[in-house]
Amino acid sequence: MLKTYKNQIKILIFRYFTIATLLTSCSSVKKTLNSKIGNDKLQNSFHGLVVIDANSSKEIYNLNGDKYFTPASNTKIVTFYTGLNLLPKHIPTLKYLVANDTVFVEGTGDPSLLHPYFMDSTAINWLKNQRTIALYTKNHDEQRYGPGWAWEDYDTYFSPEKSAMPLYGNVTTISNNADLEVSPDYFENQTVVKDTTIKRIEFKNQFFIAPMEQDTLEVPYMTSDSLTKQLLEIATEKEVFLTQHFPKGEKQMLYGMETDSIYKRMLLKSDNFLAEQLLLTASGMISDTLSTKRAIDYILDNQLKDLEHRPRWVDGSGLSRYNLFTPRSFVQILQKLYNQIPEERLFALFPMWGPNNTVEHWEDPTTEPFLFAKSGSVGNNYNLSGYVKTKSGKLLIFSFMNNHFRLPSKEIRKTMYETLKSLYENY
Repeated sequence: MLKTYKNQIKILIFRYFTIATLLTSCSSVKKTLNSKIGNDKLQNSFHGLVVIDANSSKEIYNLNGDKYFTPASNTKIVTFYTGLNLLPKHIPTLKYLVANDTVFVEGTGDPSLLHPYFMDSTAINWLKNQRTIALYTKNHDEQRYGPGWAWEDYDTYFSPEKSAMPLYGNVTTISNNADLEVSPDYFENQTVVKDTTIKRIEFKNQFFIAPMEQDTLEVPYMTSDSLTKQLLEIATEKEVFLTQHFPKGEKQMLYGMETDSIYKRMLLKSDNFLAEQLLLTASGMISDTLSTKRAIDYILDNQLKDLEHRPRWVDGSGLSRYNLFTPRSFVQILQKLYNQIPEERLFALFPMWGPNNTVEHWEDPTTEPFLFAKSGSVGNNYNLSGYVKTKSGKLLIFSFMNNHFRLPSKEIRKTMYETLKSLYENY
């Protein structure tokens, strides 16, 4: 009896000192984070940081966690989560129905078809084996751009148009090193070497590249039903008919490349086009009509219905300043991701973030890679949300959001890295 009593006392003393140590550690961490974020240079801007323990969900730090911020490309984290919940292992690349000797086809929004990076030709090779092809293009209710996108970005690489059946990433790739090279070569006769700052006429597929331009340009082209038809005919070497009606019957699905490859590219390169099209493709799993809004509403009303702060979410990429999320919401979504998929797969898809920005190879020689996070930037805003693997072996989830600053963004990134590195070293 006495022995049992002594053991109970030992257990209580152990628990007391464990709790005391944790409280002291948390207090020290909070003090360190407060000193980092309390920088005088940050006093005129708006900042939020929430940190939790991934395994216990215990909150370690919270500054403005319930306030709404412009998320920029942190929005792609939610698009990634949506894809994981709605899309299969291989991306739906084409819906079709065979009637008599004609195959009726419609796009799914799949961004990989003849994309400059992926070069996927699954649908093209399949179509080459069909006898008569009828293309239906009315299975979406999208505008070419998302709500709140900047109109003047029409000729910039990060703002291709959205469409039901994108080809070549909906961009024209142009280089002018030894000779003028244009892909798809359909646009070669519409490309001019000229000393000008614009890369395309706004409402016409007329492209320009400066004589001394050393980089390969990716210039969005204006999409249309007739252009999609023509590009498909060239790629398949078959005649394609546009149809105004899709026959009744059960549609079949053709699947393309692994969806994880698209997620990885989207997150690493912060690719707006991939994000927008993934959201459209996801919507096709719950409806016959491709719709960004429908995918957003569905995921918010179902998998994300328990978020403490319902976001204002309008696009897949974060290009729009209409988007509003709280740091707490991002942490909750990141927790769901961590709970849903194995850690090895998660960190193979999430990019590393180093002292300066997103990196493919770790740049800080003083540490092992410890930051797996998605950044998001748009004028005067820089955000980062993801995971910290601490020196002690713990895993933390965080969302660090910074809006409305007038400092150079490199100073904000430096403060963020120092703050997160202190978490890595001290927690």
